Amino acid sequence: MTKNNRGLSAALGAFAIWGLLPIYWRTVSEAIPIEILSHRIIWSTVVTLLILIFWGKATQLITVLKDRNVVLRFMLTSLLLSVNWLTYIWAVNSNYIIESSLGYYINPLVNVLLGVVFLQERLRKLQWIALFFAFLGICYLTFGYGQFPWIALMLAVTFGLYGLLRKTAPLPSLEGLFLETAILFIPALTVLLYLTSQGQSDFIHQTINGRMLLIATGIVTSLPLLLFGYAAQKIQLSTLGVVQYLAPSIQLSIGIFVYGESFSKQQMIGFSLVWAGLLIYATEGITIRIRRSRRGLQNKN
Repeated sequence: MTKNNRGLSAALGAFAIWGLLPIYWRTVSEAIPIEILSHRIIWSTVVTLLILIFWGKATQLITVLKDRNVVLRFMLTSLLLSVNWLTYIWAVNSNYIIESSLGYYINPLVNVLLGVVFLQERLRKLQWIALFFAFLGICYLTFGYGQFPWIALMLAVTFGLYGLLRKTAPLPSLEGLFLETAILFIPALTVLLYLTSQGQSDFIHQTINGRMLLIATGIVTSLPLLLFGYAAQKIQLSTLGVVQYLAPSIQLSIGIFVYGESFSKQQMIGFSLVWAGLLIYATEGITIRIRRSRRGLQNKN
């Protein structure tokens, strides 16, 4: 298997796991969302630390921790990540899987908008059109369907801001995830101890299998990130950008066909407008990269 094929397989694996997460969160839904989040933070810290020790990279974090600005940046990213995770877990276990998938469909377009606002990036004409279609979709869902898609926007904006801050962070994805979860480790542990003292901890009352599922939240958090990090190094970003839509597509299918969430005509129209924007955005990006590649080959010749 070539490097490109291994990279593509890793990308498919990462986004498939992210897409299937609603089923996983439903299996531990007897626990309240804040307890699930706390377990995810604690066990992700443990798993990522063990991986860093195994790879001999743990000592690199000591130097980074001496930089106050870096620590402050990761405190902010950890806050955004925890809000994103908590919103997603709550939404999935409250029968809003479809709306959650919308959040990850519009996330690439939110990233583009954040680039304009914070990085002074200039958009091409088709990119503006793509954003306009996404805006129309959100407006239709709000006024046509009669419900503001706050879950989708919360997920898209928090993850978009998280990505914006991580873009210039001096740590790779795994080391960064460890630092983010380590910052939240004490608050998460405090929550679990409080729930236990009040007799409200699902972990205490669960079977062995139930407890193992809560512990394994660290693995389902870290594994797709490792696969994604590997894929990003092996395949083109344009390919990765197309594959990323696998996750929300799986989530949407799970919401409709596994858990029987309603997907009305109004929702279909709103989603279709967003999908049209994504199609324009993806096609325009791929076309630009092909043209640049051809120019590069012509210049070499």
